[in-house]
Amino acid sequence: MINRKKIILLSPAHPLRGGIAALSERLAQELQHADNEVTIYSFSLQYPSWLFPGKTQYTDDPAPEGLNIRTLIHSINPINWWQMGALIHRQRPDVLLIRYWLPFMAPCLGTIARLAKKNCYTKVITIADNILPHERRPGDRLFTRYLVRASDAFVVMSRSVATDLQQFTNSKLVAYTPHPIYDNYGEPVEQEAAKAFLKLSQNTKYLLFFGFIRHYKGLDLLLQAMSDERIRQLNVKLLVAGEFYENAATYHQLIEDYHLRQQVILHTYFIPNERVKYYFGAADLVVQPYRSATQSGISQIAYHFEKPMVVTNVGGLPEIVAHGKSGYVVEVQASAIAEAIVDFFSHANRADELQAGVRAGKKQFDWSNMIQVISDLYKKLNND
Repeated sequence: MINRKKIILLSPAHPLRGGIAALSERLAQELQHADNEVTIYSFSLQYPSWLFPGKTQYTDDPAPEGLNIRTLIHSINPINWWQMGALIHRQRPDVLLIRYWLPFMAPCLGTIARLAKKNCYTKVITIADNILPHERRPGDRLFTRYLVRASDAFVVMSRSVATDLQQFTNSKLVAYTPHPIYDNYGEPVEQEAAKAFLKLSQNTKYLLFFGFIRHYKGLDLLLQAMSDERIRQLNVKLLVAGEFYENAATYHQLIEDYHLRQQVILHTYFIPNERVKYYFGAADLVVQPYRSATQSGISQIAYHFEKPMVVTNVGGLPEIVAHGKSGYVVEVQASAIAEAIVDFFSHANRADELQAGVRAGKKQFDWSNMIQVISDLYKKLNND
């Protein structure tokens, strides 16, 4: 950003875990590198236990160095929202950046933003991961509208989110920039060393399904694809790495029904940051068989580790993966997913060709793009 700015970022951050927190921490680092003063206000309570589907909301990973993270926001305490709004009002940041991914958070974040901007100085820019969630609930549109009206401008990381946003406003500034690369999981690890670390066979090829498991992520479709007789004839196994966010019994039953015990390896628990590089290092092909999506951090981890991908033709995924260049874009069907997998492992040069495409394509996801978009929005809001 041009000229030093005081920026407050409302977002999950350490010790909270997950992709939202990781991206916000990385964003704060980049904003600081651009000579801005940055404070992250994170959540002392993010989700009530009844709403969180995983085992824990917290990580054992060490805190990121050099960041000012304050865990002050209580997502369901309106008194706290007023206190936070008044605090930010007094602090007069140039920019209040809000991460928005779930309508549940809209009353909290929208109230804080409304109170903060009453100082007639602070500009509110919302980074919208989603406008409407993958799994809809009553009140989603009402809550989202409340947040949208409290914001001055928006950053979106997929064009499908920009389209969703049009349902709520056509008058506010909206800027698109692709989801930046997740480059905070360490340097790539050689495949042989990664397989050894994970105790995987050196002679086997691996597909990777990575991230938390919910119906919209389509793991069931990938399991069905794995039952294709052509894939059974290949020396290929599926490595599932991530925590179940719904009933695991459904997936275990599918593995039994499709006779996949020898083809599927389950590491179904939260993967700490320092181990992520080994899973991507061991993989030959990353598969995202999603039924719905906006953008995906998994694709951006794959770009960092230079791994080709199979993604479905939903949301912003085709904007990220160039079909035939950095991977495959297929329909949301088990048969289409299977065709891509068979093509990848049946052609001797396919892996090298697509990996070269990933290396060439990753340049468009540089962090400088997001920083420039935020800077440009701020200047427009101030008529600079």
